[in-house]
Amino acid sequence: MEKILKSNQKEVIKNNMHILFTRPLEDSQQLILKFKDLGHKVSHMPVIKIEKVEHEKINFSDYKGIIFTSANALKFLDANFIDKKIACFCVGNATEKKALSLGFQNIITAEGNVRTLKELILQNFNSSDGKMIYISGENISNDLDKNLVTEGYNIKRVINYTSKPNHKLDVNFIEKLRLNMPEVVYIYSQNSALSFLNLINSYNLNDFWMNTNLMCISEKSSSVLNKIKWKKIFIFSPGEEEFLLYKI
Repeated sequence: MEKILKSNQKEVIKNNMHILFTRPLEDSQQLILKFKDLGHKVSHMPVIKIEKVEHEKINFSDYKGIIFTSANALKFLDANFIDKKIACFCVGNATEKKALSLGFQNIITAEGNVRTLKELILQNFNSSDGKMIYISGENISNDLDKNLVTEGYNIKRVINYTSKPNHKLDVNFIEKLRLNMPEVVYIYSQNSALSFLNLINSYNLNDFWMNTNLMCISEKSSSVLNKIKWKKIFIFSPGEEEFLLYKI
C-alpha cells in the first residue's frame, strides 16, 4: 500500500496543476499546504467571508452529544460552559483540530464527509443516550439534524455563523489569474457558487474557464455555474479533494 501511495503522489507531482481554492483561509489552509507539498501551484480566492450570528443562550448541560460540521462553528462557540468530556462529533480533521484546541476530549471524526459523520453518530451514540446539539452555519449542504431525527434522535440545531459574499478582489491577483488560469477550482456551497459567479462577472473573467475543471460540493452549487464553459464538472464531498485529481 505504501508503495502505491508513493507512486500516486509522484504521478500527481509529475502532472502538477494549478488549483484554486475559494473558501476562507482558515478553512482552506490545510489543503493549500497539502497540495503545495504534492507539487501543485495553489491560488486562494476567498469568495465568501464568515460572520458571527447571535443566538439564544444554550444550556449545554441539557445535552449529551455535540456535533460540528465546520471549524467556523467552533470559532464562534463560547466553550467555557461546556463539559469537555461530552461526546463530540466532527466532520473532518480541521474541525477536530479546532475542537482539540478548545479542550474537547471525547472526539470522533469523519473524513470530511457528512454522510460518514452520520454513520459514525449512529454507531457511537444511541438515541437513548440523551439529547444532542448541532452547532452549524446558516447554510448547510446536508440536513444532518433532520436525517438524525428520522432515526429517532432528539437533536437541536443552533446557528452561530453565516457567510457573506466578497465583492472585491485584489487587482494584481486578477491580472495574474488571467495569465495563468487554474486547471481545477473547488466550490463548497451554493452561496459560494453565487459569489464566485458575481465576482467573475465583475472582473470580466467569464470566458476564461474552458480548460478548468469545476469541483462542486453539490448539484445545486454546480447548477449556479452551468452557464460558464468548463472543461468538466465534478460533484464531490469534503475530504475527496485530492482523490478527484486522479480523475482528471
